[in-house]
Amino acid sequence: MAEPTAVNSQITDSVLQPAGYAEALASFYAAMTRSLGQASDNAVTNQQNSSVLAQAALTQSVARILSAEVEVSK
Repeated sequence: MAEPTAVNSQITDSVLQPAGYAEALASFYAAMTRSLGQASDNAVTNQQNSSVLAQAALTQSVARILSAEVEVSK
């Protein structure tokens, strides 16, 4: 409850109470924003790692193909 003033305490409570809800909602939105940002960063990192892995596998495959002995028939 608000501190005693010349104004009715019910009026001051009705004005101050929604401010608490607004702060809680703002905090919730900030937390959700951080969570979604982190999820986006993780998705990009995973995609980059998958790309590097695919490129390494391709390089290894091409190296094996090029080093293979080719038998020439006459």
